[in-house]
Amino acid sequence: MTTPTDAPWLVALDVDGTTMHENGTISDGVLDQVRRLAAAGHEVMLATGRSSATTLPVLERLDITPRFVVCSNGAITLHRDPASPTGYRREWVETFDPTDVLMQIRSHLVGARYAVEDERGFYRYTEPFPDATIGLDSEHVEFDDLLRQDATRVVVISPDHDMEDFLQIVDRMGLNRVSYAIGWTAWLDIAPDGVNKATAMERVRAEFGIPRSRVMAVGDGRNDIEMLQWASVQGRGVAMGQAPHEVLAAAGEITGAVHEDGLALVLSSL
Repeated sequence: MTTPTDAPWLVALDVDGTTMHENGTISDGVLDQVRRLAAAGHEVMLATGRSSATTLPVLERLDITPRFVVCSNGAITLHRDPASPTGYRREWVETFDPTDVLMQIRSHLVGARYAVEDERGFYRYTEPFPDATIGLDSEHVEFDDLLRQDATRVVVISPDHDMEDFLQIVDRMGLNRVSYAIGWTAWLDIAPDGVNKATAMERVRAEFGIPRSRVMAVGDGRNDIEMLQWASVQGRGVAMGQAPHEVLAAAGEITGAVHEDGLALVLSSL
């Protein structure tokens, strides 16, 4: 059975480094293309490592209200709900006990900073984190207070390590029973086992009933690799031009870098 040429696309966009520049701006070109596709009936949504609290304001800036939003690298999927104070409710939430992995990482990374997100989107952190990561709904705690509480996400940053050293340390850890993705700097995002942006997006796709051939995902980070691979099987997995080489290798297509308005360029092709 062939798919009609005017059938809607499901378009999943990473936020930082894809939709948004490093300085927090969104180009007019991206705004125009996102709004054009949404107005044409395509399902344009965000799939990000950000918490829900720091993702929803991005939707407002884009002026879109998608039915679903994937946050926390796939551990939390929001569903649009006008009755909710934020306009969205938590539809699917994946959690795990972070105790073992936190103790394991602490033994390898002296001086690291930790944050743990719970199923409500509340963060507990040991040292200050970038605001775009954890938002205002958070609390400074001692390390031991992070243990034995169900988590949707663990974030670790290690300011004392450069990226190459950090990668070697993470490789030596041999983390088991959790999914993890390393960010641009010495940054580690840990999710429940088998949970990532791709698993969340496949659930969203199935809910819509959109064929795999009509999915597009665009991203630039290591936490986008599974999502780009998922989209590339039958649809379009697109890496931003400035992405690390392993992200570029995971994608079926490469667009321009974020500073070249690469997202606007690829969206204009739909």
